[in-house]
Amino acid sequence: MLQALAIKYRPKTFDALIGQKAVSVSLKFALSAKRLAHAYLFSGLRGSGKTSSARIFSRALVCDEGPGENPCGICKQCLAALEGKHIDIIEMDAASNRGLEDIQGLIEQTKYAPAMARFKIFIIDEVHMLTTQAANALLKTLEEPPSYVKFILATTDPLKLPATVLSRTQHFRFKQIGQNEILKHLKFILEQEEIAFEEDALKFIARSGNGSLRDTLTLLDQAIIFSQNHITTAKIIDMLGFLDPQKIKEFYAAILRKDRERVFEFLEELQDYEASGVIDAMLFHLKESFFAKSAEFSTLIYERFFRILARAKNFICDDDGFTLCVMAFMMMEATHLKGIDAQILELQNQDPSPGENPAPNLPPSPPAKGDKNAYEILLESIYDRDYELGECFKESTRFIGFENNVLSISSSAHGQNRALLNKGFGLIQELLRAQFDARTRIEVRKEIAIDEGKLQSIRQDKDISAHFERLKKDAKKANPEDETKDALRHCFGEPQVEKSDKI
Repeated sequence: MLQALAIKYRPKTFDALIGQKAVSVSLKFALSAKRLAHAYLFSGLRGSGKTSSARIFSRALVCDEGPGENPCGICKQCLAALEGKHIDIIEMDAASNRGLEDIQGLIEQTKYAPAMARFKIFIIDEVHMLTTQAANALLKTLEEPPSYVKFILATTDPLKLPATVLSRTQHFRFKQIGQNEILKHLKFILEQEEIAFEEDALKFIARSGNGSLRDTLTLLDQAIIFSQNHITTAKIIDMLGFLDPQKIKEFYAAILRKDRERVFEFLEELQDYEASGVIDAMLFHLKESFFAKSAEFSTLIYERFFRILARAKNFICDDDGFTLCVMAFMMMEATHLKGIDAQILELQNQDPSPGENPAPNLPPSPPAKGDKNAYEILLESIYDRDYELGECFKESTRFIGFENNVLSISSSAHGQNRALLNKGFGLIQELLRAQFDARTRIEVRKEIAIDEGKLQSIRQDKDISAHFERLKKDAKKANPEDETKDALRHCFGEPQVEKSDKI
């Protein structure tokens, strides 16, 4: 009778279990050493071998030759279990039997001893689908079952299980199966089935399974039908909707050559594909080239391209074409950047001309900005960033000098102008350092206000000495005590003595 490959090649012993060495070694030792728990929990990705392991473990427990590392497969217990007819191995799907009544029926069965084997085994698949009431009803039996009862629970989502259930079981975690192990298994199956294949085609099938062996074997069944017993890369790419690897390779080559026209042509062709699929294909090609130590990319380009593709994968939006364009432009820009070692080597090769003295090791000088001084250059930068701040800076400050990375200015700011300059001082300093040097700073000096009216009257007086003589004539010697009295008198008036009628 014809069977699906996932059923036909389901493992029947722990040695045949694919990609779960840690689990198989642990369970085999538990069987051989007779260190058996009353309840087990198998969790992991779909198609990773949880149910198969539960069935193998169950057969090993009831085998006439056991319990041992592997069931013999020939005794009546093993044969009945392989045919799914063993009366003492009860499988229950918690997705469809998730209610309290279902669990009460299961608990009732635990009260009866096994009919033909040494243990009565309950395999509950997708146990996280049980209702809260059903899970709570199972707790007592799960914690202290009869000595002849064994529970094997399987789930794809252990986090949905109550902590009380987790604490009552031995938890075995089934990992995602590696692509290399899946690829070996696919080759073995196709050789057994006598079907011709190309190895590169199998890589695409293994990649599409996403670590699930059952999903991969389902795809292999489909591939055999689609390719008519001759699996080729071209047919698998057509079946799965993948990009042609040769096209991806040419796309990378165009990016490395900085051939904009060819890149634009590829981007137009890629409009028909989902951005996530294109990025995955590019990541796969880059990873394969990296592990194959291909000279197509330098180490620096590998690092930059991996980083860009990872960002593009998180940047995917509704417009796939836009995402791919941004990704391609970033990759082209990354090819222009030089590595540190290459830059140092280039500078070392720039020897001075014969007879030319090497430049002394001087501190960096401010960039040339025409005939403008440092104050004018800074003022332009402030205007470009914040026009209002630039107007305030121009109105309230004056240039004094620029020496030793210190810009000296005077400030007459007051009121709103002073508040605005204080608020924007950090930005002004940042702009100054950006224009000149990280060590450059501003030194602000207070500008002394002079009464222009009085200064004008002095200027108009032709006899300055006579003017000073008049000022000196009215002046008197400073006396702090008298000045204090005058200040008090000015504030509070003349002191008055109160008269009192009291003796």
